[in-house]
Amino acid sequence: MRGEAQSERQATIPLRPPPGPGWLSRWLNALFGTWTDRVITLACLAAIVLVLPGVASWVFFDAVWSVADAKSCTPERGACWAVVEARFRLICFGLYPYDEHWRSTLACVVIVLVTVVSCLPVAWTLRRLSLLWGLGFATFYVLMRGGVFGLTAVTPDRWGGLALTLFIFASVVLIGFPLAIVLALSRQSKLPVISRLSAFAIDMTRSFPLLTILFAAAVILPFALPNWLQGDKLYRVIFAFAFFFACYQAEIIRGGMQAIPAGQDEAAKALGLSYLQRVAFVLLPQAFRNALPATINQVVITFKETSVVVIIGFFEVMTSGNAAFGSGEWTHAYVEVYVFVALIYFVFVFTLSRYGAYLERRMRVGLN
Repeated sequence: MRGEAQSERQATIPLRPPPGPGWLSRWLNALFGTWTDRVITLACLAAIVLVLPGVASWVFFDAVWSVADAKSCTPERGACWAVVEARFRLICFGLYPYDEHWRSTLACVVIVLVTVVSCLPVAWTLRRLSLLWGLGFATFYVLMRGGVFGLTAVTPDRWGGLALTLFIFASVVLIGFPLAIVLALSRQSKLPVISRLSAFAIDMTRSFPLLTILFAAAVILPFALPNWLQGDKLYRVIFAFAFFFACYQAEIIRGGMQAIPAGQDEAAKALGLSYLQRVAFVLLPQAFRNALPATINQVVITFKETSVVVIIGFFEVMTSGNAAFGSGEWTHAYVEVYVFVALIYFVFVFTLSRYGAYLERRMRVGLN
């Protein structure tokens, strides 16, 4: 009897799968698994060995770092990073008044801190996020615009640099996400008028390039609106950009909702939940989980597309970079300026992508 009980206990213990290969083995197998992989890997290593010393010499060893040595910046020397030191304020602040740069800096710090705090799980409630972004965005706007609390008024046409880029990006995402949810739900409405109108708006907007929509909002739309409804050009561009973002995001959310089994909605109906309750507590959470990779990708694309507003005449960070080497003294240092601007974009985009990967891992293991 004792032997039978012991055998039954052993039978109920699940067998663990054998340990798989470690990360080093998987990495080496990916690089040298087949003859094709080996040839490509060796060719890439040879190219790196040939190119890396020259790049390192240009970037670090032969570079000019100080404005005091700016006269030694020649094509024969390395990178002229002195342009970044000399034109840093212009790149980061654009046309914003020189004496008020501290306000633009503080506004950027506020919006970055709000973004970081909103990424923490403790802030993942609608009330907390609304309060956090409401206060943070209001603080950002007051610092940039001024006119209150003894701050000098600075109109939006004088905003520029990184602060303007962050303002456009944050405004587009904050306006676009709720609008995307409304468009996605409207397109799935059982009322033909609502579903067809939303489908027409989404498909029509997605058929035009972003530049066309922004140009129409900035230049053409004022001819069709009365003076009291025109508003500032920056706000028209932001709302047009947000609607463009919302149309693409609406299709991403709709795809996530279509991946939800029909039994989920039916079970919610059986529990007596209303339509709003089913959408808020059953459908949308699962839809966002299904659409998370595409959503992160769309947010990253939106941040990079803020540079398109240079065509409209705004002095965002890319335009500020162009102006930084526009003078005769620094004309030769355009590569260094573009590398610095690219580094700014890389920091923000890489951070967004890593946070998206963290969210995917967290939701994959089923944590709340």
